[in-house]
Amino acid sequence: MNIAIVASANGNQRHRILSVARELGREHHVTIYSRRDNAEGKPKTRVAPGVTLEHIEVGPACELTSDDVVPYLNEVGDHLMTRWSQDRPDVIHAHSWTGGLVAVAAAKGLGVPVTQTFHLIDATHMQLERALGRRANAVIAGSGDEESALIRLGVPRGNIAVVPYGVDTERFQRRGAIATRGTRKRLLHVGPLTIDRGAHTIVRALQGLGDVELVIAGGPEPEDLDGDRDARRLRALAEQLDVADRVTLLGQVKRAAVPKLMRSADAVVSVPREAGTGIVALEAMACGVPVIASSVGAHLDSIIDGVTGLLVPPDRPARTARLARELLYDPTLRTALGYAGADRARSRYSWERVSQELVRVYEAACA
Repeated sequence: MNIAIVASANGNQRHRILSVARELGREHHVTIYSRRDNAEGKPKTRVAPGVTLEHIEVGPACELTSDDVVPYLNEVGDHLMTRWSQDRPDVIHAHSWTGGLVAVAAAKGLGVPVTQTFHLIDATHMQLERALGRRANAVIAGSGDEESALIRLGVPRGNIAVVPYGVDTERFQRRGAIATRGTRKRLLHVGPLTIDRGAHTIVRALQGLGDVELVIAGGPEPEDLDGDRDARRLRALAEQLDVADRVTLLGQVKRAAVPKLMRSADAVVSVPREAGTGIVALEAMACGVPVIASSVGAHLDSIIDGVTGLLVPPDRPARTARLARELLYDPTLRTALGYAGADRARSRYSWERVSQELVRVYEAACA
């Protein structure tokens, strides 16, 4: 199968697109089309066996927001229409609403089915997303929660296929290096430092957890933490609650270092108010580390409460503390959740499994 992927996405989304494309490339021919957003690299690059990345030279060679890229979408569409007229793909997978607009325009008259992933429903572009969702041969949701949001948006239920966001089970696994740690029991938060992402909830929970440390990985580069508003707020909160000596802010951590940091924790706590992908919880599960996660979004699919992790409503520090206390002082429970989580991550969320499910969606769209 000749698969065309239109990637108009941010860095994290681009990483996932490349990961699943590499898996698809084992048995199919995949071309990823993306507007050039930096001055480096060749126009066409073979990024893996069966996978080619083609940069489209339109607009400034820098990252643009979705709204800022709109003036260039017609040019991108014209380029792809010409390209696909010469080398017709079997199926197109568009990412985000900007990618969808380009894909629909470029595929006009070619008879190529278009599948669509939004990643996040954008309240300011709901009419466009509704039209694209109805026009696409299939809309791919990452979770049951996202499927419900698409149905509320007006996308026909029969047009929606749920294919979860995957996790790199080769990098994130139980065996491997472990980051240095002390004798205190360790909780870990990975992600942004804004209030909606849950780090503040865990700092508040720390009040009721005795001799337990909290390591927070995320936000700006380490050298920029002192000048970062969200980091200053977290530190002020920790001081106010008298737990500052047990809270460590690492700043942005290199991606390669995240697995060993996760393996150093007794539990990973991921309690954002929204969990579009739930990727932090999935990575921790794949590492065999028990997870306490907010009962929202993709977490509701990936975590079976009490079996592969523990669920808690967001913004509930007292309840989060109670669950953490139960988990930290019950090694049998930690081991059971760790093994069950790792097994679920491998069997349900590996890139291999995700790519197989995507191929089934593509084949159905072609049929």
